[in-house]
Amino acid sequence: MPPRGNQDSAPELVIITGLSGSGKGTVLKALEDIGYYSVDNMPLDLLRKFAELTKDSPNIRRAALVVDIREGGQLKEFPALYGQIRQKIRTRMVFLDTDDRTLVRRYSETRRPHPLGRSKNLMASVRAERRQLRSIRELADHVINTSELNVHELRRRIIDTFEPPKNEGKLRVYVMSFGFRHGVPQESDLVFDVRFLPNPNYVPSLKKLTGRSRAVARFVAGFPQTQQFLSRVSDLLTFLLPYYTQEGKTYLTISIGCTGGRHRSVMMAEEIYGRLKKAGYAVKLNHRDIEK
Repeated sequence: MPPRGNQDSAPELVIITGLSGSGKGTVLKALEDIGYYSVDNMPLDLLRKFAELTKDSPNIRRAALVVDIREGGQLKEFPALYGQIRQKIRTRMVFLDTDDRTLVRRYSETRRPHPLGRSKNLMASVRAERRQLRSIRELADHVINTSELNVHELRRRIIDTFEPPKNEGKLRVYVMSFGFRHGVPQESDLVFDVRFLPNPNYVPSLKKLTGRSRAVARFVAGFPQTQQFLSRVSDLLTFLLPYYTQEGKTYLTISIGCTGGRHRSVMMAEEIYGRLKKAGYAVKLNHRDIEK
């Protein structure tokens, strides 16, 4: 479909890839909605030509396309081809990942066949696809795990990443709390472990509350190591963020983890979010495991 939006930006090609069922169609549609000319499942034989057209066309300045397991045996040629394309036009790759069990559940709910066919057990197909895409995943500029994201959250993530910022040169910062029990967020750029702080979970009056409650916040903030940690991390981020911006990074995910993701990490994420926002950064907050 024809693109809408800013036509004056430098030519850019976004390649969307990843596991089947991980949300590639949602990402392609989100990019189309913010002005990218979008193509689903373009044959690899045409990819180099399409990149040249995007670079030279006065009408198509930003384009997005999907390359995935449907290419079959030709997919082995993609890493080399991707390197050649990057030399001709600004190119970014988005790789969508999802936990195996989540993918199996999604396929079971939709009753759609996996692209690798019906001859294999569904879990075996998912794992085989993951193996085939391993070398491509390593080339990606953005790896997004969609296991915990709904359609609207994934769409928002893509728009925040690729929509030209209203304030040119500003870095978008995501602060996320999580529980190590549920796994470290794969999209993390910086990870801070706050399990060294006393745990409100062992205080009967605080156990059922979350780090967003005043009582838990007062408890966690009352220890000197909490204030020292916040001060030192704030200084570290104040030092780092301008350099990330200088190097052209458009977004940064700061993940803060405790054991379960309900108390300490939530309170600390709230505090760091507030400090970064006060410092003038475009920052968003997400408590991934607060309801678990």
